[in-house]
Amino acid sequence: MRFTAARPSSSSDRQSVRADGGTRAFDTGSNYPESLIVVSNRQPYRHTYEDASGTDGDDDSDRPISVDEPAGGLTAGLDPVVQETSGTWIAWGDGDADFKVTDEHNCVSVPPEEDAYTLRRIDLSDEAVDSYYYGFSNRVLWPLCHGFTDLICHRSDDFDWYQTVNERFADAVADHASEESVVWLQDYHFALAPRMIQDNEDVPDSTTVAQFWHIPWPTPSALQRCPAAGHLLEGVLGNDLLGFHVERFADRFLECVEQFLPTADVDRQQRTVTYAGQTTRAVATPMGVDAESYDRDARSVDSSQISSLFDEYDVHEDTAVGLGVDRLDYTKGIPERFAALERFFEDNPEWQGEFTFIQKSTPSRTNIPAYQHHGELVRSEAKRINHRFGTDDWQPIIYTEAYLEHETLCGLYRHADVMVVNPLIDGMNLVAQEFVASNVDATGTLVLSDQAGAHDRLGSHAVSIDPTAVDDIASGIEEALSMPTQERQRRLTTLRERVFDGDLEQWMDAQFDWIHHVHPHSDERDDPDSRRDSSDYKPHEPTA
Repeated sequence: MRFTAARPSSSSDRQSVRADGGTRAFDTGSNYPESLIVVSNRQPYRHTYEDASGTDGDDDSDRPISVDEPAGGLTAGLDPVVQETSGTWIAWGDGDADFKVTDEHNCVSVPPEEDAYTLRRIDLSDEAVDSYYYGFSNRVLWPLCHGFTDLICHRSDDFDWYQTVNERFADAVADHASEESVVWLQDYHFALAPRMIQDNEDVPDSTTVAQFWHIPWPTPSALQRCPAAGHLLEGVLGNDLLGFHVERFADRFLECVEQFLPTADVDRQQRTVTYAGQTTRAVATPMGVDAESYDRDARSVDSSQISSLFDEYDVHEDTAVGLGVDRLDYTKGIPERFAALERFFEDNPEWQGEFTFIQKSTPSRTNIPAYQHHGELVRSEAKRINHRFGTDDWQPIIYTEAYLEHETLCGLYRHADVMVVNPLIDGMNLVAQEFVASNVDATGTLVLSDQAGAHDRLGSHAVSIDPTAVDDIASGIEEALSMPTQERQRRLTTLRERVFDGDLEQWMDAQFDWIHHVHPHSDERDDPDSRRDSSDYKPHEPTA
């Protein structure tokens, strides 16, 4: 397998179409593999039936089919990379017309009309989805990794289904893997799959297996609450490379290996683990966002659009605006944020009527009781605080779960005076970076939890807060609102430089540099000049 290290003088030699019809530059000269297999719970393209009007009964044969394309984040960022490598993307097919368009192997060429790469869909039954995804993945692994061990819910059959689904994805990898392939698994839904892939006789020994763990890694004490802890560790140790956002999560992983797998050889300095004949390298590479896209979209928003939104929610344009944008998840600290707003208005009555906080929440995993109860709590707290402080023409909290267009969200990021990001713990938190990239006038202030992975890069120039301390969050909001304009601009300008220097493409470059390093292929292994000492190797990383 050969990689090319040279970069073109311009990154605009290839462009991918964004969901909004615009384009995003893609650097084809980066160190990307020739054959890439992405394994992800989320698929890049989703086929769904359009309105059934005009069709007869339950017959779908004549119903038109539409295609949802990548709208942002990692999925949109990886799509042009897989296009360039003519690769394969393996994902759960969750669209109602997904398997209407696939061949006998559940494959379809994408993007539509371009046929640049293969999308292999895994067909999961309702029972499998409930147990694998809503069960073990999000009733066990999610609360476990975020330290909410009291919310762990062990149900019979959930782990068995998790194992079965991981096997199905591993078997699909075997169908597509070659000696030159790099398999890149995404996130905690596939903790068992790396070992299964390595052990599959149909997967060549030279195939590289890597995984990025997008959420925190649990502490050893938390991992003890999981009966399958040993299986999880053995599974992820099937990787050649295991990536985390920040160093403390990589170090936690090594601590867990030492405690639960005493026969493993752990090198803390090099962050390597040798176990069952396999060496795994743990690395920390903070993920970024497509900063140029957010900057461009924020600039394109007409001021009248924001005025219309403010009118819809009765927000006076001469008031200061705070903003929160979160999934409705118990890890995001929304109740603590509301309690801090209540404390802020208690201690600063002069801001009543002069400051409005807009909270955009997106319901998530609503069939899990912990999420249902959390959503009820958040809504009731917003209502209670508004009842306490609100007047006929002003509400302290504008709470909405309505869908917002991407451009509208970018406009809110741009016009917000204060952005509050206070997760109780977060692997990274891309919302903080989206705000910074979109606040093109550098007039806003970021209030940021010191428990978010993003804090490692942005904390020095944000207003840093303890997300568990209501008084600290309230003081952070007060500090942000009273900050002189020049100081706001100085801080945001520095933050914008960091977000642009460490954007999504840079993160992917770092990942593939590491992948290439940990497992060079046969044509390079015999070349002494291609060998590098792992003790002094470190891919280029942005300034912290």
